[in-house]
Amino acid sequence: MSHDSNVLAQLMAIIEDRKANPPPKSYTTKLLAGGVEAIGAKILEEAGEVVEAAGEAGEAGRTHLIYEAGDVLYHLLVLLAHREVSLGEVETELARRFGVSGITEKESRQQTKG
Repeated sequence: MSHDSNVLAQLMAIIEDRKANPPPKSYTTKLLAGGVEAIGAKILEEAGEVVEAAGEAGEAGRTHLIYEAGDVLYHLLVLLAHREVSLGEVETELARRFGVSGITEKESRQQTKG
C-alpha cells in the first residue's frame, strides 16, 4: 500500500487546526459552528449513504462504498474534534477491546449502565 498509514491522524490535525483557527470559508468551520446537531445530522446522512453504497454490486459499488466511508470517517472526526476527543483516545478504547469478544464487551457496558 502506498497510502500513508497516518492519514486519519493528519486529517484530525487539520480539523483541530480549523477549530482553533477557523477560516471563514471552510466547510469544517461551518460544521463545527453548527455543533453536535449539525455534525450529527451529517453523520446520520452519510451513514445511510454508506449502507446504501454497500448494497451496490460490482466494482462501481465498491468504489462508491469507499467514497462514502471516507465521508462518514471525516464527519466522525469533526464530531470528535468538536467534543475535544482525540483520535488517540478512540484508538485506546479500540485497543482495550482486543481479546474481548464483542458479546462480552457489550454485556459489560450494559452492566455498568444498570
